[in-house]
Amino acid sequence: MSVGRKRDGMIDAESPGPFAKIVDRAILVFLFLLVGFAPLSIAATQTAWLLGLTCWLLRFAFYPRPVVQKTSLDYALLGFFILTGLSAFLSYEPMVSIGKLRAASLFTIVYLLGQNIHSKRVLRLLILTLIASCLLSAAFTFGQRSIGRGLKIQGLETESPLYTHGVRAGDTLLAVDGQTINGPDDLISALTSSNKGPAQIKTYRQEIIPTFKVPRGQFLAGNTAQQQLGIDSWSRGRDWRATGFYGHYVTYAEVLQLILALTVALYVFLPFKRSWWGALLLLAIAAMIGSLLLTITRASWVAFIISSAVIFLLGASRRSLLVVGVLAIPLILAGLFMLQAKRNVGFLDRTDGSITWRQSVWRGGFHLLVSEPRHLLVGVGMDSIKSHWREWGLFEQGRLPLGHMHSDLLEIALERGVPAMLVWLTLLGLYARVLWRLHRSLSMPDSAAVAKSSDRLLGPWIDRAIVLGALGGLVGFFVSGLVEYNWGDSEVVMIVYLIMGLTLALQRHYAVRGA
Repeated sequence: MSVGRKRDGMIDAESPGPFAKIVDRAILVFLFLLVGFAPLSIAATQTAWLLGLTCWLLRFAFYPRPVVQKTSLDYALLGFFILTGLSAFLSYEPMVSIGKLRAASLFTIVYLLGQNIHSKRVLRLLILTLIASCLLSAAFTFGQRSIGRGLKIQGLETESPLYTHGVRAGDTLLAVDGQTINGPDDLISALTSSNKGPAQIKTYRQEIIPTFKVPRGQFLAGNTAQQQLGIDSWSRGRDWRATGFYGHYVTYAEVLQLILALTVALYVFLPFKRSWWGALLLLAIAAMIGSLLLTITRASWVAFIISSAVIFLLGASRRSLLVVGVLAIPLILAGLFMLQAKRNVGFLDRTDGSITWRQSVWRGGFHLLVSEPRHLLVGVGMDSIKSHWREWGLFEQGRLPLGHMHSDLLEIALERGVPAMLVWLTLLGLYARVLWRLHRSLSMPDSAAVAKSSDRLLGPWIDRAIVLGALGGLVGFFVSGLVEYNWGDSEVVMIVYLIMGLTLALQRHYAVRGA
């Protein structure tokens, strides 16, 4: 084992040779790419993760070899992965479940980040990179909303071929045969193409995104595309739920609430709020909150409110709490108004289909879980539900949309077994303890004095913000996971593991005993 020394407050090894330095720099590049692309592209993020992981493994071939520091999360992380692997091999559909192990191996992001950040400055820059990237996605959301998307039908004749095959006034036609459309001319071109079979028209209609099959070449008499389609009036669609650069609004909402927690915490601990830096953070918070509202996702809204409450209760003054409480009232009212306007439901609405749908799915999933000891022990296997839902009597025999259990606890227990679910809960609990003890340590008088002694942009105050933002985000993530399977979104889990790795790097720096 090489003799360690300190550099910029972080534990580091002896000065590496030229080849080792090249690999170290490559790892650093991939860390920034991993963090920078996380809110933007799952493909680019996973590519950076795999290349960074490869470089880190290669780094062990050069002297001095890296020293891997143990953490209090190791047994829980590895135990959860092992139990997940066991359930995959014992699955009703082993090949399908084994294929999902790549997503399960994303936990290595924790070690890639936690073991390869040797500078506090780099760690703080990584956090700012993550927030800047998320702000870029919010800008894209507002730009896309202002321009509009698809073809929103304001009025439609009953003789229209679109109406005959299911399309109704108020629908927004998003794509035909996988190609986006921006007006009636695009739709006519698709319906007159030489492709075989009916056109597949992807449509947005409040809670659902149905696909209608419309035969090609069937039009009404008229000289314009609008007349031939029987469309009385139309506009660009602006009522769909925001998805950012992702394919689903829930994924985007969960990523937003996790990064929002970090951004809010940065502003709470910012020692010079009346500055351009404070103005930028407020702008970022406003943009992300606006994007979160546009997802129209209640679970993530509640998660953000709870995570913000945790951050302000533990990190802000009483005066700040009062101001935030007053400012939260119009924000909550705006959310309730948007929920009613865009989804035509109340916040707690017993007639809301998404709530009754979840209740039905939970009943079916729980019945399947307790139906056999095997299911309780090792689960049915990841994604095996997609092949066996009929014989198991799930989703009301196809009357409900096929998917998952809409609950982290139930989904993990059903797919991987109750022991895996308990280990997962242990992992979250241990991680929360790490964050809490780090917060307590950084809040001690000596640590607080250090944090207030500098007003530099990348000062120690950022470390406290990272810890409390991570804790608030974790609480919000768990709360929304009670009614959403957010652990099943690779994009979301990558953010969770990314923040976990950054906080473990902080733990290593401050050497919080027992954390």
